[in-house]
Amino acid sequence: MQQLPRMHAVVIAGAGPTGLTLAGELALAGVDVAIVERRPNQELAGSRAGGLSARTLEVFDQRGIANRFLAEGQIAQVAGFAVTRLDISDFPTRHNYGLALRQKHVERILAGWVGELGVPIYRGQDITGFSQDESGVDVATSGGPLRAGYLVGCDGGRSLVRKTAGIEFPGWDATTSSILAEVEMAEEPPFGVHRTAQGVHAFGREEYEIRDGKVIYATQGPIGVMVTEASVGATTEPTLRDLSEALVARWGTDYGVRNATWMSRFTDMSRQAAAYRKGRVLLAGDAAHVHSPVGGQGLNTGVQDAVNLGWKLAQVVKGTSPDSLLDTYHAERYPVAARVLRTTMAQVALQRTDDRTEALRDIVLELLGMEEPRKTMAAEMSGLGLRYDLGEGHPLVGRRMPDLDLVTAHGPVRVFALLHRARPVLLNLGEPCGFDITPWASRVQLVDASYAGAWELPGVGAVPAPAAVLIRPDGYVAWVGDSRQQGLAGALTTWFG
Repeated sequence: MQQLPRMHAVVIAGAGPTGLTLAGELALAGVDVAIVERRPNQELAGSRAGGLSARTLEVFDQRGIANRFLAEGQIAQVAGFAVTRLDISDFPTRHNYGLALRQKHVERILAGWVGELGVPIYRGQDITGFSQDESGVDVATSGGPLRAGYLVGCDGGRSLVRKTAGIEFPGWDATTSSILAEVEMAEEPPFGVHRTAQGVHAFGREEYEIRDGKVIYATQGPIGVMVTEASVGATTEPTLRDLSEALVARWGTDYGVRNATWMSRFTDMSRQAAAYRKGRVLLAGDAAHVHSPVGGQGLNTGVQDAVNLGWKLAQVVKGTSPDSLLDTYHAERYPVAARVLRTTMAQVALQRTDDRTEALRDIVLELLGMEEPRKTMAAEMSGLGLRYDLGEGHPLVGRRMPDLDLVTAHGPVRVFALLHRARPVLLNLGEPCGFDITPWASRVQLVDASYAGAWELPGVGAVPAPAAVLIRPDGYVAWVGDSRQQGLAGALTTWFG
């Protein structure tokens, strides 16, 4: 007897940070979503991606889960460009810092969250192919068939979903290649990051503390190694011998390297999907864009892809909004990743060690030492300066909504607390009961409140205090106005049906 496909409104390929965040967003909206993950368990080997940006922390704060990450990570000024750190401690945000926390811990915390939301994860299963029609997507997996309304590829840089969908992945080939590994060593290497004529290299341990801006590593445990290879273009997984040879070429010794528990290879290849959507198939995270890890943008960009897509896909699935709302996902997120590719390529170039690059780097460091360039670049690298092109008007339009301390008739409340359930908010800061949004009352929260403080935006500075703000579920401002409500009905219709 033929096995009937399991049915879900949305199937996500991949339980990395992007896929898990997207699943949580959809579940909050009441959408039947499931994840297919090839790994049999959540534990991620190795020490990939080491931090959350300020904006990613804000995104998690919008859902009420930021403290889960803060409890396990270490607060630090991790925003940076090329070879310099960018201090954001003077930025107007509750999270004027980054968080040092390994990707495997980020994934574990997110998996716990989506588990609480009841999202099923089909572990130990590969997606082997799919076909889509006008009403859905038939997904073939090693564990049996699935039927979904939509399929989202969050399955990494080698995305099978992207390749099967026939979405082009143009960009730039690699110029550098590095091996990343967790090993034992007979001799202790020089811990820290080292930039040499051969490239950038680093040694560290999983356990560490940050004291006065310096990393202090534990004295026991596996050693994490990153070493630049002499050549580019290897197509196989790295071996212990490859690592040993790369270490000897740079340091004259391999420090008695042995017992590798995990190894991987990464490059500065920079590519971006030509389209983030093809019919009922969408891409997010590394499936949509890959680049060098310098600058720590990859994981953070993927999480914010998911938060941008989640509420839009939920509204389309539930019939609240037309299918065309999904086109705004590509329109908004494609330029963001294109900019990330450019900034990472620039940073890779600035890490070179020839005399001309040294001169260029000195000039860049001088510029970033000035107040305005520092604020502008720090706002970009921390994710706090992002602005979607939602039209002209108040400086808030298209930007993140600040997490203000509001006063309401029911007591004090933070703006981010209003977003915990991923529902849009019309925030009225003028006369109470000045708005009538009856047609959208079941979808949009209307909150009458007051706020007496200054309005400031990272990298922008002070902005005029608005009388009313329409906030999307992802925390970005869709409309600013007053009780005359000019343009409000259009904005509500555009974004919320």
